[in-house]
Amino acid sequence: MRVLLVEDEPTLALTLRRVLERAGFAVDLADDGEEALFLGETEPFDAVVLDLGLPRLDGIGVLRRWRAAGIGVPVLILTARGGWPEKVAGFEAGADDYVTKPFEMEEVVLRLKALIRRAAGHPSTELVAGPLRLDTSSGRGSVEGRPLDLTAQEYKILTYLLLRQGQTVSRSDIVEHVYDRDSDRDSNVIDVLVGRLRRKLGAPLIHTVRGLGYRLEAESAPPDQGALR
Repeated sequence: MRVLLVEDEPTLALTLRRVLERAGFAVDLADDGEEALFLGETEPFDAVVLDLGLPRLDGIGVLRRWRAAGIGVPVLILTARGGWPEKVAGFEAGADDYVTKPFEMEEVVLRLKALIRRAAGHPSTELVAGPLRLDTSSGRGSVEGRPLDLTAQEYKILTYLLLRQGQTVSRSDIVEHVYDRDSDRDSNVIDVLVGRLRRKLGAPLIHTVRGLGYRLEAESAPPDQGALR
């Protein structure tokens, strides 16, 4: 999943970025409110970690403008302000959750994962499709009880497809949600990774929808919409 991290303190931003990337997120970084506003309006993020005390435009201002523009991306407020009035202001501006500095890095990871799952309609930490199970807390997956050995990119793609189970997603959609903007975004690589995932899963779960992309679902794809490669 792709996350926008908005934090102007360089050491904290670098540490958080590393932690989030190790947890399987693709992370883009903004260090002021105006850059955050622009990225949030032009890039498809799955969630945002947003500091309130930002230069150029504060976090509350950024969030209000996103919500006024109809941008409903889940937002986790990250701030040193611990008072209740500041928390109220964040929620009234459209925040979905709140973490006060100092905090445990793992708490940010867990809260982000929960926000993304709930936004996609999956309240449980375990994503299930037929014989496939993926625990987003531990990062472990299995098919009919057989453990899956996934690379980092395979895990990201499988998580994205599971969160959108039953929906057709294009190659460009996958690229935009599993790579940050500084990565080499080659949509042809997605075909290779999906092919590897299919072999590892064994079960016919990822279907090709001709001309459109891929769909993950437990039942077989209708013959007139797609076929397995």
